[in-house]
Amino acid sequence: MAKILIVDDEEIVRCAVAEILELSGHRCTVAANPKVALERIALENPNLIISDYKMPGMTGLDLLKEVKKERPSQPFLMMTAYGSIEMAVEALQNGADHYIEKKDLQVEIIEHAVAMVLDKHKYRAENSVLRKKLCEKNFIGHGEKFLELNKFVETVAPTNASVLITGESGVGKEVLARAVHYQSLRASGPFVKINCAALPESLIESELFGHEKGSFTGALKTRRGKFELADGGSLLLDEIGEMPLAAQSKLLRVLQERVIVRIGGDDEVKVDVRIICTTNRDLKKEVEKGTFREDLYYRLSVVPISIPSLKERKEDIPYLLDYFISKFNEENGYAVEEASEDTIAMLQKQPWPGNIRQLENAIERAMVFCKSGVLTPNFFDISSDEKAKSKKKS
Repeated sequence: MAKILIVDDEEIVRCAVAEILELSGHRCTVAANPKVALERIALENPNLIISDYKMPGMTGLDLLKEVKKERPSQPFLMMTAYGSIEMAVEALQNGADHYIEKKDLQVEIIEHAVAMVLDKHKYRAENSVLRKKLCEKNFIGHGEKFLELNKFVETVAPTNASVLITGESGVGKEVLARAVHYQSLRASGPFVKINCAALPESLIESELFGHEKGSFTGALKTRRGKFELADGGSLLLDEIGEMPLAAQSKLLRVLQERVIVRIGGDDEVKVDVRIICTTNRDLKKEVEKGTFREDLYYRLSVVPISIPSLKERKEDIPYLLDYFISKFNEENGYAVEEASEDTIAMLQKQPWPGNIRQLENAIERAMVFCKSGVLTPNFFDISSDEKAKSKKKS
């Protein structure tokens, strides 16, 4: 649900647009002219402004320019009268995200335009936060394998080559994928993720390629897929080894032709997307078993990289420990100063079958009981983890 401000001097138009969007679950307010709109913007902080272009006195373009002075990232959708495409282009050049013609004020068109603008800004905001985090540090460590991973990112990121990242669960495959994106020329574009293991086979094609309204039961409106959302950026296919064979065939076609067709649609949509895949499976063995297409495997593994397990890079544990202490101090208001030498030695002796994810959970739990001062071994309950795992295996 979004807060939307609709600005139009024609009451019938602003009320009709408001009614359509409120039925879609949004919360709308209206303004009869740009002057009133500016007052409401300051008070209500809308997620989206929809404004008519041609109004007496101050125009929609004037409103757009005023808004962008104070709120340069404000989502803005312009409505134009029939025959005023030149005005629409001028609005786009001045920061509007999209425009719709008043002659096309139909439910589906308005809903689609609003969803497109809101999605665009949602991913932009998420990417901005992630970029900020990743600029601070992409990886934590100092050892030889850590340096190899950083070198890999520096070398591969500026290219458009598909990347296949393999490794055990919890080693940081997604962290590496994000680093490749945010150090690439596509960093200002979206980074979109789809977990191939989390979706039933019946939904994965709709998630990837989108669907048209009415294309199947439950398709109540047209929906863009992950490929369209990732246009101009990168698409992470997480756990690619879980993708069904039928979807693999369609994915291969997209990689070859760089176009998608929504389910139930006929039109081809061009997409410019870099593919990054992760898996904890051995895809070569999956190819031999016939569960993964060989031609797709070679398309995806142009640049393969395997992330070592934490037990292979124990020299990085002190750096990871410092990082997680700072993280949980900031998140929870703790005042843990450091970890003792005994703590570091203890953690480096553990096998960490859950890798960095397991280490992070262990540190978070220890800090719940420590909260301040020095983090010592007695705050950890590593043995209970190992006992639980042994019991589960038996």
